[in-house]
Amino acid sequence: MMLRYALKTVRARKAGFLGAFLALLCAAALISACGTLLETGLRGTIRTERYAASPVVVSADQNVHRTTVKHKKGKTKVKHKAKPIAERAWLPADLERRLATAPGVARVIPELTFLAEPLTASGTPDADGRPAYGHAWDSAALTPYRLTAGTAPAAATDVVVDRDLAVRAGLAPGDRLTVQSTQVPRTYRVSGIAAPAAAVRHQSALFFSTDEARRLAAHPGQVTAFGVLPKAGIGPSRLREALATALRGTGAQVSTGDDRGPVEFLDAAAARVKLVSMGAAMGGTSLLVAVLVVVGTFALSVQQRERELALLRAIAATSAQIRGLLGREALIVALAGGTAGALLGLPLGGWLNDRFVALGAVPATLQHTVSVLPPLAAVAATLFGAWASARIASRRVARIRPVEALAEARTERTRPAWGRLLAGLLLLAAGAVLVTLLGFLRTEPASTPVTFLAVVVLSTSVALLGPLLVKAAALLLAGPLRLTGPSGRLATANLHGNAARMASVVTPLTLLIGMTCTVLFVQPTLGDVARAQVREGVRADWVVASQGPGVPGEAARRLRGQHDVVTEVVRTTVRVGLDKYAAQGVTPAAVSRTWDPDVTAGSLDGLTEHTVAVSELAADQLHLAPGSTLRLTLGDGTPAALTVAAVYARGLGFGDLTFAHDLVAPHVDNPLASSLLVSTTRTQTQLATTLREFPGLKVISPAVADTLRAERQQANAEVDLLAMGLVLAFTAIAVVNTLAMSVAERVREFALLRLAGATRRQVLRILRTEALSVLLLAVALGSAIAVAVLTAFSIGMTGRAAPAVVPLVYATVVAGAGLLALIATAVPGRVALRVRAVTVATAKE
Repeated sequence: MMLRYALKTVRARKAGFLGAFLALLCAAALISACGTLLETGLRGTIRTERYAASPVVVSADQNVHRTTVKHKKGKTKVKHKAKPIAERAWLPADLERRLATAPGVARVIPELTFLAEPLTASGTPDADGRPAYGHAWDSAALTPYRLTAGTAPAAATDVVVDRDLAVRAGLAPGDRLTVQSTQVPRTYRVSGIAAPAAAVRHQSALFFSTDEARRLAAHPGQVTAFGVLPKAGIGPSRLREALATALRGTGAQVSTGDDRGPVEFLDAAAARVKLVSMGAAMGGTSLLVAVLVVVGTFALSVQQRERELALLRAIAATSAQIRGLLGREALIVALAGGTAGALLGLPLGGWLNDRFVALGAVPATLQHTVSVLPPLAAVAATLFGAWASARIASRRVARIRPVEALAEARTERTRPAWGRLLAGLLLLAAGAVLVTLLGFLRTEPASTPVTFLAVVVLSTSVALLGPLLVKAAALLLAGPLRLTGPSGRLATANLHGNAARMASVVTPLTLLIGMTCTVLFVQPTLGDVARAQVREGVRADWVVASQGPGVPGEAARRLRGQHDVVTEVVRTTVRVGLDKYAAQGVTPAAVSRTWDPDVTAGSLDGLTEHTVAVSELAADQLHLAPGSTLRLTLGDGTPAALTVAAVYARGLGFGDLTFAHDLVAPHVDNPLASSLLVSTTRTQTQLATTLREFPGLKVISPAVADTLRAERQQANAEVDLLAMGLVLAFTAIAVVNTLAMSVAERVREFALLRLAGATRRQVLRILRTEALSVLLLAVALGSAIAVAVLTAFSIGMTGRAAPAVVPLVYATVVAGAGLLALIATAVPGRVALRVRAVTVATAKE
């Protein structure tokens, strides 16, 4: 019976349930979209291109491993963890003999993959945007590539280019092409053009002679991988087992099928972890925000129906029946809104993935995956959230006696519910704990989720303490509002007398302002300090930057030949245990003339290939001091044990670990320097003249380099803005939705005011005054939350309380929130005032 009554109620009160429907629809769309990202990270396919004709690929292990054994209560627990390394791990070339003798092997093809960027006449990389890799022509059979024109590379100065690159660059056999590889740029003769048997969309291929490929790969005695072709009648699975047996004890990995893709595209394999983390963070934040918004929406909806529900209690409806009615209504609305939103989230998730690919946060080689799991999870979460929200919103009206329900349906309670007050204080305390904790977190992966969780928890405490906060604001604003005349006095009375209704509007506005300010200013807070450290730490007169993949070592040697002090900087990521640390390699000779990381212990004079300098953060985390031994894994998986030579303070700007350049360069995929720091008495023009043979290099001042760094920082910030932009958009929709519901409820009140002599303009002025008062309170609360969270974040990450708040951006946020509030108030207010006052006042409720 209650289900039938719930269906009739929803059908009869479509407009009343519209706000809840929209909130649930947006929540489901957001959860479904985030779910597709999470699923892509977990199950997204990375299809091979380069190894399409090789059913089995043998590669090095791309992970560092840690095994822990615990003995407890007579039981032994073994846990194994693995984390990916940042660069490509290489295999010993002599494994080819072992592979060739394995049962079922017809042919073993060694593969070399290395940086090989074709340069245009201006010295810049090919504008297509696809990465370009060099290989030995002997490995062309792995795809396979076949010549369509010209001949195979025979001399060290020959190169075969793929057909797509030849078309884009207008190349033909006999043309000249300059290639920037791991060595000095070199001009090659295009000896031939090759086409792949299957489409190769995500990379360009350049093929060199075997000896030249080995020279450019710069890993003597090593190969990237082996492609293994089986004998007739031998399947990939059978061959895989035979090879795994033959390679036992070597650490090499054998891959078949879709597992070959991660071997080829290391960035896509690493992006899986990033996408899982990003999808989980977005989904978790979205879910918390959705719960807060949906609970508020249902609370307002139930509040609007208090008289109806009180009458049901008066005619003998039990508390359980009221809760059951509201729960069923919520499930009906949630099923409709959740289903529509979950389906809408699928294209939304696809668009979000495309934007991440366009911004470079996710490689195009990781294919977006869509299944029924994210929509089903979104519908389930929406149904549960709506049911729980209805139960929470109906606790008061279902619990009190029928006579009290009828009395409270006309006037709002003057005393706060003690349970609500206690819950609000507990959440406020929890938010304070999170903010305090944030001040002690010194790594971005640890602090970022706590940052946004603190905003949501504090906003939830505002939702619970809202009626008290609104009444306090009404007392503070009473004086100024009285000066505005009768409309101000009526607005004050409404704020004080309908605090619960006004609080339901304050909550989403507070969340919108607090979350938006946090999202916009959290990265600048970190980035500005890092840039400041770089500005203070770079002592060089000039910086040599590259428009291509990097600055070759020969350019640094040319400058040193002119008695300039040159520091080559190459960047990487290393693992200490399983923890990841940003690192750099610098030329130790006279480094203090070009670079000052603010050494606080030890000295950079002792920086060699056997030592390391560490930041204060790394020294604190790893319990290091000058003279300590640091065991780590370099970017390509090579283990190293180094002695700490110095500890420095400017870790945000220069990374947590600093090595000698010659230690790092052989262990990264791109050994070219990201920049050269030059201390010299020569002019910019003289330096540029020395480097004129190196295409794509620019000599710039440290100030210009800082400007370029700021542009890259802004580009990286766009990814974070996009990630949280949907949450902010959902919150903005919730603001409009809640305000519209709040105003629509007051049609009878407006009619009585007009019958008492108020004009339409005066009623709208009252609404604007109330909206501005609520906005002022929300701005104060949202700004306080953002300042507290950002200050704690700044203390933890930078060591000082200096959140980077841009006044113009902050003013834009407040103005945008104010515009939303005024529009969402004025439009439904004008619609409500179109109906004649007498008609509304005499109509049945």
